[in-house]
Amino acid sequence: MPRLRIAELLSSIGSAAESRLAYLGGLAQLLVRASTHVFTSPLKRSLSFQRACHQAMVIGVGALPVISFITFFIGVIMALQGAYELRRFGALRLVADGVAISITRELGPLVTAIVVIGRSGSAFAAEIGTMKVTEELDALETMALHPIGFLVTPKLLAMLVMMPCLTIWADLMGVLGGSVFGVLGADFTFATYLAATIDALFMRDIITGLVKSIVFALVITGVGCQEGFATGAGSEEVGRSTTAAVVTSIFLVVLVDLVFTAIFYVTGGS
Repeated sequence: MPRLRIAELLSSIGSAAESRLAYLGGLAQLLVRASTHVFTSPLKRSLSFQRACHQAMVIGVGALPVISFITFFIGVIMALQGAYELRRFGALRLVADGVAISITRELGPLVTAIVVIGRSGSAFAAEIGTMKVTEELDALETMALHPIGFLVTPKLLAMLVMMPCLTIWADLMGVLGGSVFGVLGADFTFATYLAATIDALFMRDIITGLVKSIVFALVITGVGCQEGFATGAGSEEVGRSTTAAVVTSIFLVVLVDLVFTAIFYVTGGS
């Protein structure tokens, strides 16, 4: 009996690992196919560009208010928490350094990704899932429009452009939030706080966050669209796909963040 249970456990672990690897393989295949559709016919390139502009407005401009408020308040919180400890060592002037580095390297791209997952990643899954349930995907194929090229490629192009832009904006708002505490509670002026922030940052800090944001864009688009295409029959399946897209995207984004942070640390980039 113990041997049988061990065999069953190993079998279940192997099956789970196989399904996860198959999922990642399907994700990579979807992204590659979406990328190749950019270089197909001129008509499809034109359609992709027009739809990408529309998606960029939805993904980027629509997310600005939420990202602005969240990262601004996170900047204030980071400054308050940092000051709580730094005051004990008489190093309150280092608040600007801590806020700038933590926002640009980590919190800016990560918070941006989570907000975009909630707004756009879930919307991708719901849109494509609804189209599959209502057989609109079949209708696209009858009109000689490939669903991946028509639906996924514009979303991918828009996400690759807007995620770094949103991350830069999130970094700025986080630093601005930290400056509020710096001016009101740490005897900075706004000019001296910005000067301390600039002195604390290196180009690699900003590049680290931007590299993460590009990979996050691939993950969010791929997972959202793949879950949409995997939607089963019935309206309940659309909800399941949307939930799965959000949960899976957040898990993979955090995992990717961990991997890249470890790589930058080992290579001296952190």
